[in-house]
Amino acid sequence: MIHPKEEKTYVMVKPDGVRKGLIGEIIRRFEQRDLKIVALEMFMPTREQIDNHYPKDETWITRLGTKTLGTYEKYGYDAIADFGTTEAAKIGPEIRKWLVDYMISAPLVKMIVQGIHSVDVVRKIAGETMPYKADMGTIRGDFSIDSPALANKDKRAVMNILHCSETPEEAAHEIQYWFGKDSAFSYKRFGVDE
Repeated sequence: MIHPKEEKTYVMVKPDGVRKGLIGEIIRRFEQRDLKIVALEMFMPTREQIDNHYPKDETWITRLGTKTLGTYEKYGYDAIADFGTTEAAKIGPEIRKWLVDYMISAPLVKMIVQGIHSVDVVRKIAGETMPYKADMGTIRGDFSIDSPALANKDKRAVMNILHCSETPEEAAHEIQYWFGKDSAFSYKRFGVDE
């Protein structure tokens, strides 16, 4: 069992976060909550890297299609007109493709964030995944208003500024995938780790 102060999570600033100049603001919000950035890099991902970052299993991909159909139903949009089908399993791969295309459209910033309950605290600071639902005071609530309805109509992924691991297990997997082994730095922050 690791010490609570040593929990790590993975965060990736997405293309819209980079293009809006929010890298420093995102880091500032984590650090003001006594979290530490222990690894940090800007990079241009390959299609293969992003393709392997997102799940490829049928259940996850079908869920993307199901969410899209829910959005279409809620707003009275015509899935047949836009996708040629109302089958979630056939719509999901298109949504996943939009997501991959979006993630390789500009450089990304990847980081490992460490601290007490870092997985949960980072997600709380980031806000709801769907920016239009995110509370003011969160990163997504303050800097984005995007929604799946708009994204689907524009045939693109939802732009939600950053990716954060959902669980400690996902964080460990993503840290290993994007940074490899022994990539985090160890240091003490004044007033926090003393």
